[in-house]
Amino acid sequence: QSFKLLGFLDVQSVPCARESVLYGSLGSLAVGLGHFLATSRVRRSCDFAVGGFICTMLGYWVYCRYNLAQQRIRQRMLKEGMRNKMLFEGSYLDPEKKQTGNERSNS
Repeated sequence: QSFKLLGFLDVQSVPCARESVLYGSLGSLAVGLGHFLATSRVRRSCDFAVGGFICTMLGYWVYCRYNLAQQRIRQRMLKEGMRNKMLFEGSYLDPEKKQTGNERSNS
């Protein structure tokens, strides 16, 4: 069963959403509790906890999405390289095949 945040964000199917909410919760707890222990003001500590949740969640969301985009780019490059390797393997266009002087003059 999926969990919907704010009624529309399906946390289970959106990449990085689950981890962002979990880390946001931990950040909220840490900031709120730390502020409460420092000042003993409940209402202000709750405000800081909400701010900590938002900052931590958005920060991890950006970090995770950036890493996901980088991973997809690397996968695309690897896939393209593997396709080119299969396409050019054994032909005169193969970059790994060493060409001698006679082969260069013949082609």
